[in-house]
Amino acid sequence: MREKVYCANCEHCLVVRVFETDNSKYVLRVKCSKKRWAKRSGEEKQYKYFTVARRVQNDCPDYAPMGDSNPFIKNLRRELPVKDEIYSLKEVD
Repeated sequence: MREKVYCANCEHCLVVRVFETDNSKYVLRVKCSKKRWAKRSGEEKQYKYFTVARRVQNDCPDYAPMGDSNPFIKNLRRELPVKDEIYSLKEVD
């Protein structure tokens, strides 16, 4: 049996902006660029940014590690915010 794969340590794990209704505020979400995270409907699943350190799979054919996962995941769990943060776009003069 292979060890668990931490999605956050994969080069296909992407952080994306998801805009609120007014398009000047957004939150961060994480998705798989290989579309390995899917809902039953087939729609692409996105996860909250602060939960990505807990996202694991038993096996993934597209897994491309970016380094040793143990220190990276440990640091990620310590450094990620504990809830959604709302960001604002800055106006440029």
